[in-house]
Amino acid sequence: MARTYPQSIERRQIADKVFNEMRQGLSAYKACLKVGIPQGTFNGWLNEDAALAEDYARAREELHEFIAAEIVAIADAPVPSNDKGGLDPGAIQKQRLQVDTRKWLLSKLAPKKFGDKIELSGDAANPLKIERIERVVVGEVIEQRALEKKVEDDA
Repeated sequence: MARTYPQSIERRQIADKVFNEMRQGLSAYKACLKVGIPQGTFNGWLNEDAALAEDYARAREELHEFIAAEIVAIADAPVPSNDKGGLDPGAIQKQRLQVDTRKWLLSKLAPKKFGDKIELSGDAANPLKIERIERVVVGEVIEQRALEKKVEDDA
């Protein structure tokens, strides 16, 4: 028998638990698992309820900020020593991988905020303006070419 999920108040309480888990660093999928609700059901609630969808969007933004803070914490964490008293190269590589993985993830989850911008563009509030277009002809280059041509012609 399929389980039925509550409406309104209880639904809101369950969704708030999911949002709180997301704010603590869990993905929506893992947060739904922890709370005990199928993600498909949760996604259906988001589609039906604009207020829940807004809260979900805020929880996702907070999750992104959590991941960004986690990147800094990993990068700033001291590297353990190896048996000889030096830095453990394996631990260094592990930290690098953890940082790079989270950076990549953020660039995909929130490309406008954490991705690499590869184009120059404005937006509606701050459009790009071209104030002056100037064509400059370098006279010395033209004169040099003319002299070279004259020498060739004279030869």
